[in-house]
Amino acid sequence: MSADSSNPSSLKQFLTSIATIPGDLSNITAPPFVLADKSTTEFPSSWAEHPHTLIAPASSPDPLDRARLVLRWLLASLKGMQYAGRSETEGVKKPLNAFLGELFVGEWKDATAGTTRLISEQVSHHPPVTACYISNDRTGITAQGYMRQKISLTKTFGVRIQQMGHALLHLPAPVDESYLITLPIVTVKDLLSGTPYPELSETAYIVGSSGYTSKIDFSGKKGLFSSSSASSKKNTLHAVIYKSEEGEKHPLIEAEGQWNETITFSRLDPNSKNKETIETYDTSAPSTQPTPIQLPTDTNLMDPWESRRAWKGVIDAVRRGDMAAVSGEKNKVEEAQRTKRKEEEAKGQKWQQLFFKRVERDEVAAELLRHAEGVEMDVAETDGIWRFVGEEQAGERVKVGEPFRGDTTPW
Repeated sequence: MSADSSNPSSLKQFLTSIATIPGDLSNITAPPFVLADKSTTEFPSSWAEHPHTLIAPASSPDPLDRARLVLRWLLASLKGMQYAGRSETEGVKKPLNAFLGELFVGEWKDATAGTTRLISEQVSHHPPVTACYISNDRTGITAQGYMRQKISLTKTFGVRIQQMGHALLHLPAPVDESYLITLPIVTVKDLLSGTPYPELSETAYIVGSSGYTSKIDFSGKKGLFSSSSASSKKNTLHAVIYKSEEGEKHPLIEAEGQWNETITFSRLDPNSKNKETIETYDTSAPSTQPTPIQLPTDTNLMDPWESRRAWKGVIDAVRRGDMAAVSGEKNKVEEAQRTKRKEEEAKGQKWQQLFFKRVERDEVAAELLRHAEGVEMDVAETDGIWRFVGEEQAGERVKVGEPFRGDTTPW
């Protein structure tokens, strides 16, 4: 949501104009100069762009260590996801609102980690929900999830983003473990400075079927007059791993630091206050940088429903700083989508998702969620629980080399 130096007054006018609008602001049309050059369907790529971190739990024989490695994978993804691939000095911008049926498909190839693939689909527009599925061919690890972002303004002109939904990571046999992952609150601060930054807050959980839970408490930079004695550093986290049935008062492993800098993992001695460092994860180290995604260099080789092709006119205009063209190209896509929805309604047609299906209940997730204190699965807010249809059914719906939706395009 960063603004060009010439636009702070325009941004303030925009924020003032929407400050009194009640409810969710996720579908509000933002001014062109605050838009990013990518859509929300790309965001799940952060979970896949560190293949070695993703597959590490599969090679550990110890269930407690696997829980730690799953925690490390999640924490390693935060910087890329919150900044959407931009540098911290550039600040964050508002992603494009994905249209119904929009897809982002990519893969990451690594000589030792194998091929990791991602399918991301906008499965609902009202409310806006993105679902994703990640798989690694070398280990058989899979992850899937869905998320709705519910947006509101804070009293200080920050943007509060409530992330609704969850993810499930699965380690295949012989381990055969599942991990439920809940999502924290995001607040974008310093909007008028030109370099706004994201802060995570409140609590997220990773609950494993092996009997271990990770509780992650996020905090950030405090206000000038804050009475809190907690750390006042940006992007701070403190996590503990404990046996689910024993609770957080008996922590076995601790992680602390800043998710955009370094995170230290320590083993705790239950009989004393001593702790032993296991690992320090440096998000800026060469060895922890994201693996490049494999995508066609020519967007014309992509399917029309793929995000970067569908939004190409907007993306190109954003990158060259042509705000008039951004508005014009964006309007073309959005008007075409409105027309399609009206035509479907007139014909009594129901939209068919390609790679995901709606379910009302997931027994695995419901069981694990018991150990995520205060977290509920509100299916009404996300238009259901969204699950991948499976490799076989996905192959039946989409034939290799053929268009995803035949002759139909999103325009």
